[in-house]
Amino acid sequence: MRKLVYYIGISLDGRIAGPDGEFDFFPQGDERQAAAYANRMNALFPETVPTAYRAAAGVADAPNRRFDTVVMGRGTYRLPHAGGITSPYAHLRQYVVSSTLQTDVDPAVTVVASDPLGLVRELKGEAGDQDIWLCGGGRLAGTLMPEIDELLIKTYPVIAGSGIPVVDGVFDPTVFEVAERTAFPSGATFTRLTRCAEAS
Repeated sequence: MRKLVYYIGISLDGRIAGPDGEFDFFPQGDERQAAAYANRMNALFPETVPTAYRAAAGVADAPNRRFDTVVMGRGTYRLPHAGGITSPYAHLRQYVVSSTLQTDVDPAVTVVASDPLGLVRELKGEAGDQDIWLCGGGRLAGTLMPEIDELLIKTYPVIAGSGIPVVDGVFDPTVFEVAERTAFPSGATFTRLTRCAEAS
């Protein structure tokens, strides 16, 4: 069965963005370190690079390695949309969960007004060997926690102090185990965690 995978960058205190959605405070290290880190992540998950930046990132022609579908909340979609980009991941099937966004925002984007759990369960039941990328935000992750199978966490060495949490839901401890962890010279780490069987 296809998996729902939450791939996200976070601060040491578990924030995916600042109070106003800003994420430029994540330290990247020097130019060489930033390039090495970006190249490694882009090689692993080229499809997570927004379409408008794929050429600059050197992945314009890269096939989708892990994901064929992206699910995001209104807040995550808001940033590219505010910049005039209505189809940020044109190389993927795109779903935006929002009860306020117009459904005709872009022909390549499906707006889902309610029942994100039902949407994800339907997507997971489809045939295919590629997974579904949950790219944000925190409230949507909290709602979808029963269906999240794997976490891909990029942790940056910074304390945000406040902002949008990686998961914003009800108190319901869910156990994941570390499957892989890589440290980078910039101080960032990449951790892959899988949902423990007893937590399913």
